[in-house]
Amino acid sequence: MKNYRTRYASNPENVREYNTQKLRNEFLIKKVLKTDRLKWVYSHYDRFMVAGVIPVENNVKLETLDVLKSEYFLQRRELGIINIGAEGSVQVDGKTYNLENKEALYVGKDVKEVVFSSKSKNNPAKFYLNSTPAHKVFPTKKIGKDDVEVIELGTAETTNARTLRKYIVNSVVDVCQLQMGMTSIKPGSSWNTMPAHVHDRRMEVYFYFEVPEDQAVCHFMGQPTETRHIWMANEQAVISPPWSIHSGSGTSAYSFIWGMAGENLDYGDMDICNINEIR
Repeated sequence: MKNYRTRYASNPENVREYNTQKLRNEFLIKKVLKTDRLKWVYSHYDRFMVAGVIPVENNVKLETLDVLKSEYFLQRRELGIINIGAEGSVQVDGKTYNLENKEALYVGKDVKEVVFSSKSKNNPAKFYLNSTPAHKVFPTKKIGKDDVEVIELGTAETTNARTLRKYIVNSVVDVCQLQMGMTSIKPGSSWNTMPAHVHDRRMEVYFYFEVPEDQAVCHFMGQPTETRHIWMANEQAVISPPWSIHSGSGTSAYSFIWGMAGENLDYGDMDICNINEIR
């Protein structure tokens, strides 16, 4: 069974003509978390990779892919991991890192063996993974809840009150280009990343979770004056090209993990789109 899917880059002029299903086929990742196995999405936007694994019956080893043409997965890559499930562990070249809910791990280039496991198969861990090319070796580092940078954003009056947590950023851990964090929308609010923005210097992937079963998030994308939308369910991800906005509004409170890659590690490097100018 093939353990990856490829997503190619799309021209924004072509995306203008996509119908709903075509848009979803190109940018939505419907099933991210797999039980007892990893299945990657390999995007041609900055060679960003997305996967998730729920170890239940077996420990799951990080294997290389044919598309990488490498002896082992992290030969030319770095890896970010955030656990959104119960307690689990990640073994990195023989050293074990325990990750509780909403704790993260950065794994640097040249690590040869990574193994994922849950403390209890009845209440397993859920590991969400992002990977990007890397040019330099940086040490593996766990990022616990007390290690993250926390920022309070938005207001209840504009229905975008939210808490942003920076996990894998260059002010917390040494990285080549990968950045990851988590944003949680406060009850009574709905909008994330508003005002919206674009950044031609990097791409982004959003992974929505903590979305109630009977609720949804409407994710907005596209050029600022040619927006499109994708309705998303719990534990789904969406690819955001450098030319696209990335913002969403939920029918209830929710959380999402953002992952970025590109040539700039400045988190604040973004071109804001004025709300009244978005079309």
